[in-house]
Amino acid sequence: MRWQRSLSAKIFITAFLNLVLLIVVFLVFARVQYRFDLSSFLLAPARDRILSVSRLIALNLEETSPASWDQVLQQYASKYEAQLFLFDDSGNQYGGAKVTLPPQVAAGTRHDPFGSRRQQGASSQPVPRPLGDGPIFLITAGRPSEYWVGTDIPIWAVRSNRPIHGFLIWRFRTLWTNTFFFNYKAWATVILATILVSVICWLPLIRGLTHFISELTHATRRVAEGHFDIKLPVRRQDELGQLSTSIHQMTERLANFVHGQRRFLSDVAHELSSPVARMQAALGILEQRVQEGPQSYVSDALEELQHMSELINELLLFSKAQIGGSKIDLKPVNVADTVRRAVEREASPESLIEMQVGEQLEVVANPEYLFRSLANVIRNAIRYAGNFGPITISAKNGNSEVAIMVTDNGPGLPESELDKVFKPFYRPEFARQRETGGVGLGLAIVRNCVEACDGSVRCRNRSPRGLEVEIRLPAA
Repeated sequence: MRWQRSLSAKIFITAFLNLVLLIVVFLVFARVQYRFDLSSFLLAPARDRILSVSRLIALNLEETSPASWDQVLQQYASKYEAQLFLFDDSGNQYGGAKVTLPPQVAAGTRHDPFGSRRQQGASSQPVPRPLGDGPIFLITAGRPSEYWVGTDIPIWAVRSNRPIHGFLIWRFRTLWTNTFFFNYKAWATVILATILVSVICWLPLIRGLTHFISELTHATRRVAEGHFDIKLPVRRQDELGQLSTSIHQMTERLANFVHGQRRFLSDVAHELSSPVARMQAALGILEQRVQEGPQSYVSDALEELQHMSELINELLLFSKAQIGGSKIDLKPVNVADTVRRAVEREASPESLIEMQVGEQLEVVANPEYLFRSLANVIRNAIRYAGNFGPITISAKNGNSEVAIMVTDNGPGLPESELDKVFKPFYRPEFARQRETGGVGLGLAIVRNCVEACDGSVRCRNRSPRGLEVEIRLPAA
């Protein structure tokens, strides 16, 4: 099964797209939040950090002379990857590198950050309110865009002993790569946790579905091969469980139908064999007693009856291989001995057969079924390619299988018929005459016998000519 077409791939892709969609929605949400203001959900922690650091800066500025304010601002600016500027509420700059504020940023500094609250009976000086009660803003300005953050801080001038209504301006090149605003470790932890939760939620579902479907696929493949003694899982209560139950019921009905059909074929062949044998005996006696003229008619009848007898025998062997396939006794069988027996039975004086089989090579099979399979394949090779050169029988041991090959130098088969020749009663066009072909059951019997031994059989054309039939059986 190709990965891009499998159910697991589709589910994984769906889960991945679902996660990507969540990330896109999150990024859009984050973008909107960052463009809003510092009181938004995403920038609330940064707002608290700005106010906290601004308070520290204000305390340090109070304890130093105005001549050292630039140094204090530079110290904090390098620490937080920003530029710091100090203005009063009239727009006059008191600290930081000389800068011309964008109009919208400058407008944000022109207000009364301390309010006009005055204490009754006290001096007319304004009373500073606590840091954080005043305005704090985030403005995007400039080309390329820069981020300006402003907050008011109360500054007391040491020499004049009076408050300066200060406004601390932060300038950031970007917010996304600045840890002051965006903590990658925290967000990476959130993303990884999201992925982990998604995997925990999706993986059992995907694993359960694909594993169960694989079991159903294996079972239906076995049914297609003619093995109806399968056990399907029925532990699920969902639609897949219902499908498993339906397949199980279908398999039982197919098994009963096929078994009945095979039994019927076996019974018919068995019942026909006795009268045919009696007819052959009677015609044999008649042939000896009739005169020479009518004797040719009796000979033709005997020939037809012999052909019918061969067909019945083939039917009996075919039905026996089908019915007894699941009950046969499998044991180690020597390949070389079986090949020699089959060659001795089928070889003719005109045919040349070469054996290339190791004496110690063994397979797990039924001895009679293996002998019958090899005999049928060798008989076909002699019948259709015996006059085209030697027939070679070889065997080789693989990982856990033994491959037995019967090769000839005949005309081969059309590619479209390589698999059809194993079907019952199928014969290629050139083998439909009685003189050149059998009844079409030889290779069908081979397939049934080999599959009953848990093996497989196939044929392929050789280059430049010839046919090779390969039988694979479990190694002993």
